[in-house]
Amino acid sequence: MAKTRDEALELLHEFTKTDSLRKHALAVERAMKACAAKFAPGEDPVRWGMAGLLHDFDYEMYPNADQHPYVGSKIMEERGFDEELRRAILGHAPYTNVPRDTMMAKALFACDELCGFLVACALVQPGKTLAEVKTSSVKKKLKDKAFARSVNREDIYNGVAELGVELEEHIEFVKGALLEIAGTIGC
Repeated sequence: MAKTRDEALELLHEFTKTDSLRKHALAVERAMKACAAKFAPGEDPVRWGMAGLLHDFDYEMYPNADQHPYVGSKIMEERGFDEELRRAILGHAPYTNVPRDTMMAKALFACDELCGFLVACALVQPGKTLAEVKTSSVKKKLKDKAFARSVNREDIYNGVAELGVELEEHIEFVKGALLEIAGTIGC
């Protein structure tokens, strides 16, 4: 039986206690729902959103590369989440070497780091809002290794290449999706 968003949210809250990581999960969820509509019309955007919601749910408790996202995938399997969802989540971490062979997996990889980077760009704006963020500014900040240094730029560039879109287009697209929940994610 298919899992619901409520079940996914419950799992997220069980393992993720920090507000910032919960907000990141919500951001990636929203971006993934938008990606479902754009890249896979007819597929369930809520299910795609659950991949975004759960991609890092185990990270707070199991942050090491030999644990995350493997432990989370095992927990999801035990709780009845489907294999495609789990494989997409495994594939979002390049070091797992799980191929991103579905549009869901490619979209998750292309959205994850970019969502975090866009929020970081918003928080340095005068009003600390995503609405103030310009695509040209995001591209410039991507070249500044000191800015949001924990964000993996290579993953952002590889993600848009795998998804088959231009960087500028994807920045605008993801920003547009996040603007719909800007208040919820704090920017």
